[in-house]
Amino acid sequence: MSVANPGKPPKSDLVVVAAALVDRDGRLLVQQRPDGLPMAGLWEFPGGKIEPGETPEQALIRELAEELGIDVEQACLAPACFASDILGDRHLLLLLFVCRKWRGTPVARHASALRWVRPVDLYGLAMPPADKPLIGLLEALI
Repeated sequence: MSVANPGKPPKSDLVVVAAALVDRDGRLLVQQRPDGLPMAGLWEFPGGKIEPGETPEQALIRELAEELGIDVEQACLAPACFASDILGDRHLLLLLFVCRKWRGTPVARHASALRWVRPVDLYGLAMPPADKPLIGLLEALI
């Protein structure tokens, strides 16, 4: 976890969900953040913000449909781990789910690119600070 202002609590929490989509070969799908967004060019797990009234699972199902054009059943989302980080004056809490079954072929609808990678290859990718601690946990799970 990085700390921007030690001793000063963040103004608000930002809870986001992400999916570690695992294919039949044990590879994970990552997407590249597009130009014009914060952290453009970095690789991340697909997902996004939880909207008011949504459960984390509902939010992730919606985000995967919007970002990748795939359909996921809630029963196929397994809670895996989480990461915590400070982003400016906000506290980021990232909830990561593992998913091995979905309908459709992932397409980069909002990302610059998609890439299937082995868990060990995630270490070599430029990723947001909140995603980096998840790599070792995923490597142990997959």
